[in-house]
Amino acid sequence: MTIASASITIRRFEADYRRIRSRAKTVQLVSATLFAAAVLLTAWTGGFFDMTEVNLPSGERITTWKLWASLPRLGEYLYKTLPHLRIETFGADLAEWFWRWPVWLELLGETILIAYVATFFGVVGAFILSFPAARNLSPNRVLLIASRRYLEVIRTVPDIVWALIYVFCFGVGPLAGVLAIATHATGSLGKLYSEVNENIDMRPLESVKASGGTWFQQMRYGVVPQVIPNIISYTLLRFEINVRSSSIIGYVGAGGLGQEIRTAMSLQEYTDLSALFVIILLTVVVIDFLSEKLRHRIIGIESRSI
Repeated sequence: MTIASASITIRRFEADYRRIRSRAKTVQLVSATLFAAAVLLTAWTGGFFDMTEVNLPSGERITTWKLWASLPRLGEYLYKTLPHLRIETFGADLAEWFWRWPVWLELLGETILIAYVATFFGVVGAFILSFPAARNLSPNRVLLIASRRYLEVIRTVPDIVWALIYVFCFGVGPLAGVLAIATHATGSLGKLYSEVNENIDMRPLESVKASGGTWFQQMRYGVVPQVIPNIISYTLLRFEINVRSSSIIGYVGAGGLGQEIRTAMSLQEYTDLSALFVIILLTVVVIDFLSEKLRHRIIGIESRSI
C-alpha cells in the first residue's frame, strides 16, 4: 500500500468516525430531551407543581408549592413514631415500645411461613412455565404466546389486589396471602427464569437431541445444569421480597403482620408502627444474610468479608 492510498483510507475512516459520532450525539440529545420531557410531564401530572396557601407563625399568608408545604407534616408524622427511650429507664422504655412482642413474634412467624410456602409454589409454577415461555426452547409458537401472556397477566396485577380477590373467595386468613403472593411470584419469576433460559448455550441441547433425546430430556440435561445458579439467586431474592409483601397484604386480611399494621394505623398507635417496622427490617436483614450464605455455598463461591 502506497502512502497516498493509506492517507486516503485514513481520511475515509476519519469521515466515517465523525459521521458515527455525529449520529450518536444526535441520538443522545433526542433521548435526553425526551427523558426530561417525561420527567416534567410526570411531575406535572403527579402534582409536584401544585400551589397552596400557608399561614406563617407571623400571621402572614403566602403561596408556595404544595410539596414543600407538606414536608413538615411528614417530619411530624415520623417524629410521632419515635419511641421515648431514656438511658436511665432504657429497659422499661424498650419493654413499653415492644409491649405486644409475643403477639408480633407469632404473627412474624406466620408472615415468614406465608412467604415460604408462596415462594415454593411460585418457583414450581415459574420453573415449569419458563421453558415454553423461552423463545429458543418453546416447542411451538402457540405455547410460547400463551405462556408468555399468562405470565404477563398474573404479574401485572399487584399482589395486594390478588389478596383482595382471594380474601373474597376463601375468606380472611393466611390461605389468601399464600395464594396471592404465589400467583404474583409465578409471573415475576417466570419472566426472569425464561430470560435466563434464552441466554444459555444451545450446544448441549443439540448434543442431547442428536443422541435421540426428547424435548423434556433436552431441558433436563441441556438447560437445567446451566441455569440452576441463576435460578437459585433469583429464588432467594424473591423470598426476601415475599417476606416484605406478606407483611403488607395482611392489611387486607390475608394474615401476617399486616393486620397489626392496619390496627396500629387505625388507632393511631404511632410507636407500634415503628416497632413493627424494626421487626420487619431486622427480619429482612437476617434473611438476606442467610440467603447470601446459602447461595454462595450452593454455587461454590467463598464468602468474602465486606
